[in-house]
Amino acid sequence: MASIDPYQNIIVECQYSHKFTVTVLRATNVTKGRFGDMLDTPDPYVELFISTAPDSRKRTKHFNNNINPVWNEKFDFILDPRQDNVLEITLMDANYVMDETLGTTTFNLSSIDGGEKKVVSFVFNKVTEIFLEVCLEVWSSTDLRFSMALCEQEKVFKMRRKTLVIDGIKELLGPEKSKDLISSPRDVPVIAILGSGGGFRAMVGFSGVMKALFQSGVFDCATYLAGLSGSTWYMSTLYSHPEFPKKGPSEINEELMQCVSHNPIFLLTPQKVMRYLDGLWKKKSSGQPVTFTDIFAMLIGETLIHNRMNSKLSHMKEKINEGQNPLPLFTCLHVKPDVSELMFADWVEFSPYEIGMAKYGTFMPPDLFGSKFFMGTVVKKYEENPLHFLMGVWGSAFSILFNRVLGVSKSRNTGCTMEEELENIKPKHIVSHDSSDSDDESHAPTGTENTEAEEEYQRNNQASWVQRMVMAVVSDTALFNTREGRAGKVHNFMLGLNLNTTYPLSPNVGYVTQESVDDDELDAAVADPDEFERIYEPLDVKSKKIHIVDSGLTFNLPYPLILRPQRGVDLIISFDFSARPSDSSPPFKELLLAEKWARMNKLPFPKIDPKVFDREGLKECYVFRPKNQSVEKDCPTVIHFVLANINFRDYKAPGVPRETQEEKEFADFDIFDDPESPFSTFNFQYPNEAFKRLHDLMEFNTLNNIDIIKQAIIESIQYRKSNPSRSSVLLNDLDKRRFYNRDIQTPRPT
Repeated sequence: MASIDPYQNIIVECQYSHKFTVTVLRATNVTKGRFGDMLDTPDPYVELFISTAPDSRKRTKHFNNNINPVWNEKFDFILDPRQDNVLEITLMDANYVMDETLGTTTFNLSSIDGGEKKVVSFVFNKVTEIFLEVCLEVWSSTDLRFSMALCEQEKVFKMRRKTLVIDGIKELLGPEKSKDLISSPRDVPVIAILGSGGGFRAMVGFSGVMKALFQSGVFDCATYLAGLSGSTWYMSTLYSHPEFPKKGPSEINEELMQCVSHNPIFLLTPQKVMRYLDGLWKKKSSGQPVTFTDIFAMLIGETLIHNRMNSKLSHMKEKINEGQNPLPLFTCLHVKPDVSELMFADWVEFSPYEIGMAKYGTFMPPDLFGSKFFMGTVVKKYEENPLHFLMGVWGSAFSILFNRVLGVSKSRNTGCTMEEELENIKPKHIVSHDSSDSDDESHAPTGTENTEAEEEYQRNNQASWVQRMVMAVVSDTALFNTREGRAGKVHNFMLGLNLNTTYPLSPNVGYVTQESVDDDELDAAVADPDEFERIYEPLDVKSKKIHIVDSGLTFNLPYPLILRPQRGVDLIISFDFSARPSDSSPPFKELLLAEKWARMNKLPFPKIDPKVFDREGLKECYVFRPKNQSVEKDCPTVIHFVLANINFRDYKAPGVPRETQEEKEFADFDIFDDPESPFSTFNFQYPNEAFKRLHDLMEFNTLNNIDIIKQAIIESIQYRKSNPSRSSVLLNDLDKRRFYNRDIQTPRPT
């Protein structure tokens, strides 16, 4: 059973499996032997084990002092019919100290036919007889969805959202400009808002952006809201808020400001540490993998959503089911432990409707993510992961290289990628200045300082032993001393599936044929062997677990989520909070990586000309349009905002100059040039003034360029009017295409 979809890159074949059902009925004359029975009557139970099954071991309950127990307990195993599947049956005696084995036998499942149900018996110790009812059936039903098409829930959402977007665009543009502009729902453009990673800097900056978009009305015109790493933390805070959208970003941001103003050391009080450990133990004992990302997730949750730690991703459906808000999309990477994220990474996307990997066209409902799968079927279901665990995974760059965060290992030269930046850090970034902004963190408050500062200093001292304990565990335990031990880990939901590793280049648009390939462009796309060299490799379907990490470790913008052709995005408004060597450095590194990724996947993307920086200098935002829409069919327009303090220094609102000295001093700050800047990627505490500065800066930068956004929306509507069948692909067209594979140097049919 193969998934056939015109958009799909790697075909996933879900071969039929076998469902083996065994009911442990009863036993007669259970004995421990003549001498054993004289000392104690057996407390029997039965263990079942199939080594080739993923959830391989099951057991019945035990009966006290019963030699003729009746269990009638039923168990299911999902099996690969290509394997030699053998059931091992063990009769056990429960004891207080150590359980005793009374006998073991085996049953080869090849001895029964598919669809057959029968009762079989087994004799132990020449006296005891156990009766089982067994049934083997072909199992073609799966819990995964195999298709690159959008799920039905998202299709319904888009339809409902489109109606509201029409009203939003008319409100944003005004009656004059919007008059006769949209004549039918087909004219409505799909607009996506993107936020980059960058830790709390990205989260705080994105909070200012969202306030501006919400109040200006642009938010009401968007269909998708996609985030990566730090931006996902803000999106999670916003969409999990019980009063959103009735209470908007303006009020929610005030709450967020108070949440991040506290010293992170207070997350390590003895009571909270015990609660973290209890949560980890429960997760581990249930059969789920645990890494340092789980601890980091608890810290992030306690900081940002401490009063709703039971929130789930699926709970966000109520915020979007009527199309009342843009659909939130989150992301992380599936990686291989021994391969750099820049060379190989599969993008995993999360929405309130589905979680999965578009590369393989494999998706599942959010409540199944993390459960044990085999051949597409859940063999052991766990409770849906809490939202804070996903927040930890989405921002797990800070836990993967945690030793470097603590200054335990040597740092390297400063770089611009997230991975390089993670490695060039100092201990001060993890323990920030307290709310008094003292330069000396060890300085005790004097009698001239307020009582609140004294109390905070005492709490710091009281918590110091907890910090030392946790740091000792972090530095000494193997769990934390390897990237594998710190990266997020879940059960592999593609375990046991088949992959057709013949990788056809995207059949959507921008076909690359042997006759029309532009060698110069293709050479440029694959010039650097360290970037995406192994992008076409599939994951390991034999691995029982997969590693999931922060997407910022490959590039720091979530473009892969909204470049899926089924989403048909016309206009992308992206906000990049990535670190740069200085405030005046060119701001296109992450965007150029996104462009390269798109071109290697044959997805439409406007040409990013970095020389615009030489011509026009540093600006608050840049617009990249397709040069020729008739050639670059269905290519979106990109409005790219960067983190820069330019006009904000002189204006407190668009067109409103700063007048007082206090207003000017508030806006006179650097972001990356100041070595003591509070805006470091690894600063996990934002005093109120630092929060307001960054928040207000990005609010201003967004509002200062609303006219650019309005013009781009008008152009997108005009393109929609002339191209109503945007992003459609006909199977007949695919049959006529032949794809060019550069490695093999021969045409390859789809």
